[in-house]
Amino acid sequence: MLEKLSAQKWEVPKTGDCRIYMTIIIWNLGTMAYFCGVNQRFINGMRQILIPTDFSENAWNALKFGLELFKNTKCTFHLLHVNPIPPYSGAGTAVHSAAENFKEAILRGSKEDLQGLLGRIKKELPSNTNHTFGTIALYDYFVDAVNRESKVKKIDLIIMGTKGATGLKKVTVGSNTGDVITKVKCPLLAIPEDAKYTELGEIAFPTDYQIGFDLKVLDTLIEMVTMNKAGLRILNISKKGEQLSEVQQNNKDFLHDYLEGVDHSFHSLTGTDLETAVQCFTESRDIDMIAMVAKNLNFFQRILFRPEVEKISYHTKVPFLVLHE
Repeated sequence: MLEKLSAQKWEVPKTGDCRIYMTIIIWNLGTMAYFCGVNQRFINGMRQILIPTDFSENAWNALKFGLELFKNTKCTFHLLHVNPIPPYSGAGTAVHSAAENFKEAILRGSKEDLQGLLGRIKKELPSNTNHTFGTIALYDYFVDAVNRESKVKKIDLIIMGTKGATGLKKVTVGSNTGDVITKVKCPLLAIPEDAKYTELGEIAFPTDYQIGFDLKVLDTLIEMVTMNKAGLRILNISKKGEQLSEVQQNNKDFLHDYLEGVDHSFHSLTGTDLETAVQCFTESRDIDMIAMVAKNLNFFQRILFRPEVEKISYHTKVPFLVLHE
């Protein structure tokens, strides 16, 4: 979607009990700059995708998933390996010299490993003229490095692997991926280690309609849906007998209007907890991806970070698309 406008919904009172709602589209210089600048790369058809890797099989699976997902799209994939700065004590010239020597050695090894990764891609995966690759080896704090590179390279999407959780294990998303999700304001696709790529048929979008939808978020979501010719299934979970408030209904109506021309449908589940509802919906519709807005932290974190019941397994198999404003 190329349209980047700010929108507000205004209630216009009428006589009697009838009320209508008007969507006012507001243009401003910032919006025009966004439209003419950032989206130019979308017009040209080139995506900039950052894939952090620790050279594990989990990271390899995320890389394969990303290449397959964007197989028909022109992309530059930036393969990033960050060597974390270790905590150490001491001072003086000798310590500084030893640290610099260590840094040079470890970066040299990382660059060799990244070249090896490129070789593995060439050997094991189909050649694709739509794709080009770059490598980045850094000695830095992980989140700081990802955040900086996402800005410098004008990254459209970060793709990372996640460790699956079993039983009552509380940590369902690896600490690095979790930190990037919450601290780096860039769309992120989290690929569970058990996820296998299939053509995307349906993407679930859980929402409580409590917070208005940012157009940048919606455009990123629409791009993922239309690129894969998928259907968007919007899910609301509520308590039994609970109705949408006026604010929630307005947000739902705006979402429906903005998604005109996009295959989408609205669904609601009542009388069950949030995590179980997402699990049931994912299984019943054979959902291929779950999209979430990071802004609504409580709602978002309950689904992605705290499904502790053993029967909740969507986080081990289904990719998560995390959207930021």
